Amino acid sequence: MVEGGVATADKTEFTECWRTVWKTPYIMRLALSAGIGGLLFGYDTGVISGALLYIRDDFEEVDRKTWLQETIVSMAVAGAIVGAAFGGYINDRWGRRVAILGADLVFFFGAVVMAVAPKPWVIVIGRILVGLGVGMASMTAPLYISEASPARIRGALVSTNGFLITGGQFLSYLINRGFTKACVRGTWRLMLGVAGVPAVVQFVLMLSLPESPRWLYRKDRVDEARAILEKIYPAHEVENELNALKFSVEAEKADEAAIGEGMIDKVKGAFKNKVVRRGLYAGITVQVAQQFVGINTVMYYAPTIVQFAGFASNSVALTLSLITSGLNALGSIVSMCFVDRYGRRRLMIISMTGIISFLVILSVVFIEASNHAPKVSEIETAHFGTNSTCPHYLTASDASRWSCTTCLKADCGFCANADSEIHPGACLDSTKAIKGGCHAEKRVFFEKGCPTRFGFLAVILLGLYIISYSPGMGTVPWIVNSEIYPLRYRGVGGGIAAVSNWCSNLIVTESYLSLTEALGVGGTFFLFAGISTISLAFIYFLVPETKGLQFEEVEKLLEDGYKPRLFRGKKEKSKDQVESA
Repeated sequence: MVEGGVATADKTEFTECWRTVWKTPYIMRLALSAGIGGLLFGYDTGVISGALLYIRDDFEEVDRKTWLQETIVSMAVAGAIVGAAFGGYINDRWGRRVAILGADLVFFFGAVVMAVAPKPWVIVIGRILVGLGVGMASMTAPLYISEASPARIRGALVSTNGFLITGGQFLSYLINRGFTKACVRGTWRLMLGVAGVPAVVQFVLMLSLPESPRWLYRKDRVDEARAILEKIYPAHEVENELNALKFSVEAEKADEAAIGEGMIDKVKGAFKNKVVRRGLYAGITVQVAQQFVGINTVMYYAPTIVQFAGFASNSVALTLSLITSGLNALGSIVSMCFVDRYGRRRLMIISMTGIISFLVILSVVFIEASNHAPKVSEIETAHFGTNSTCPHYLTASDASRWSCTTCLKADCGFCANADSEIHPGACLDSTKAIKGGCHAEKRVFFEKGCPTRFGFLAVILLGLYIISYSPGMGTVPWIVNSEIYPLRYRGVGGGIAAVSNWCSNLIVTESYLSLTEALGVGGTFFLFAGISTISLAFIYFLVPETKGLQFEEVEKLLEDGYKPRLFRGKKEKSKDQVESA
């Protein structure tokens, strides 16, 4: 994703993780059971991209109204913003386990509502409910795993949640492709309804699992916390872990007493504190940049984008989209291997450079494809009869200059030439009956994009864009936000940055299709490239390297005020050289 936190661990920690869970399988049971929340998160963000193709087929008003398509996709994001905030309250009041169980119930109910939806507005309600569940799961699952894991392997176990998010996205594309291949009725209903299955599985598993020992200790249920620790740690380590938990909770309560327990008091305190404020500049910058590179347009609309590239078939579009999702999942593994070796800042800058480059090239490819779209043939169009012809084409004064691109902009469809898709074809009214007539003659009917020789090049570039994004901007912003704030402000700082991420996600997903109508696909990608360039400048000037630094060192770095190396004075550079030596 795209959304959700990802923790990283070095190679030694992964080795220790396998050794520990082999001796104590109960630990992996806890992590994987909670990690299903990440799987749900990833599945929901990916499944709508394929389901939308078939929702458009079943509901003509969805097919004709771009804003309705955007709303169906983005309402899950809107629900997630509320779910994350509400989930925080549930986490503190009733515990992590209850929050996960609640998220499962809401998610399951939302999946059922979508699967049986008789009208588009019911799908929207289902998407909001699913979003609430996603928002609750996105913050609770990593929290539960981290608090129920031995400290020495915590990073490795929490990393499994990040992998399950991208794995869930890949699974959603795989299931989408499977239902398309099976050619079953109500394809989109099955795609959306299947999401309820892992929610039920997690609900059943979590019923048999305990509450977080940290939450129990905070509620003075010390004996229950001890009983859980005895299942996680060897007998000789339990007392030390209980003492460490006591010290940590007491320090946390002391911080709360100093900055206030209420959220409003914490937010005010964060912005009044110079160090935290500078940390927020960096944390919010990377979170907003992560979304405004346009990644979720690819994750949420990948099959539609593939259709923009000239692949009209839903089946082909989903198959090609499966590749981009797989690359995203692979990139999350690559990030785990390199982020502690090369550093957060360097990885983001390299990632952003690749993103900008491929967005610009993608923009050029789509613009060229649009400019060289097949012409509309008067003879081919007349072949289907006046009643089937696009009304705007019939009344156009410049009809002889129309191309497939012009035809689609008029909300009509392009029936390709029977001999070759890139030869002049017919501009027809976009109705099911007329589309069926085109298919009856073994022709391809294009509604979203035009046939082009550049199609596979566009898909390859999308893959390269994902490869550039996933290892860097895909995971590092969450890592930066886990390290950039002083300990007592980590919760509120990370929360503010996460809300900025979700809000940016909502803006991008709610506006993407409208932007493609106004600017064209090429123009929209070029806009994202421009915003990404500005974001790269902000990252360069505002985001310090936090690799290998203790929290106190990060705090000192922000207190002094971070400057990129090129803009430091000679004394500052020589000081860095002395410290590195």
